[in-house]
Amino acid sequence: MFGKRSDGKVVKKGDPILRITSAIMKHRYDAMVNYLLEVDCESLDKFIVQERENGVNFTYMDIAMAAVVRMYAERPELNRFTMNTRIYDRKGIFISLTVKKSLREGADETTIKLEFDGSENIYQIKEKIDNEIKKNKGNDKVNNTDKTAKLLMALPPFLLKTAVKLIMFLDRHGMIPKKLIKLSPFHASCYFTNMKSISTEYVYHHLYDFGTVGMFAGMGKEVIKPVADKDGIGMHNAKILQIGVTIDERICDGLYYARSIKRIKSHLLDIDSLKQNYELPSAPVSEKQLKKQLKAERKQLKLEKRKETRMKKAVQQS
Repeated sequence: MFGKRSDGKVVKKGDPILRITSAIMKHRYDAMVNYLLEVDCESLDKFIVQERENGVNFTYMDIAMAAVVRMYAERPELNRFTMNTRIYDRKGIFISLTVKKSLREGADETTIKLEFDGSENIYQIKEKIDNEIKKNKGNDKVNNTDKTAKLLMALPPFLLKTAVKLIMFLDRHGMIPKKLIKLSPFHASCYFTNMKSISTEYVYHHLYDFGTVGMFAGMGKEVIKPVADKDGIGMHNAKILQIGVTIDERICDGLYYARSIKRIKSHLLDIDSLKQNYELPSAPVSEKQLKKQLKAERKQLKLEKRKETRMKKAVQQS
């Protein structure tokens, strides 16, 4: 409440134009910007073949999600969200993903939400993705998000509408329970959908007005397209991976957004950059923390002086 949230911290010194934009465009569907990210699959395929020889089976989704996580670590302003005309720095990197419990029509779907700190390398990210998908595959698997959704759907329609309105009101004013945010796939940095897994082209998915998702990435199956040779003289056909990216334009300016998306492409073309852990910058010490630290140091100094005085008195008395 009053700008305080468990999942984010208000950006106080931001671009005034962005803050005004958040007041003008109150809904995410007003502020959606689409971008088609295209990547030559040559580097991806080479990496996948090399890792397969080492006994590790990577997919395009594993690599793409690792590139997205690294981008958020390098470009933290894209990990912001807007709520009630305020802009927030998100606490943590969260990627939501829809998982089909079995690959057949009519099979149930579930959602998983993965948390990262940004320092992870591509192998650690893949391990986390695989573990979560394994835990949620199969029609008999039910996670806490599924349980919460089923509980809400058990309500009569008029009560369900009231419950959703109440949750959205609490969310707008920072009063939504922390446990509900943890379960919600709609409170994440990015929502990732793998259309390639169902042999479908990329999509530009809308952003949900509920929650805080600032970017949606819809990865499609590869296409064959003519591209220029590296020498710029001739042309050749290449296998291209396409990802439709939809972003909330209210969280950062256009230049920052464009360079951030280019970072994803750069990591997909040079996967070696993802093999090492990323060294996170140390958080700056706030004025409040500095005062607290100085106070503790003064207190320690007084205790040492008192101890020294007592020792001198004891020596004199002896």
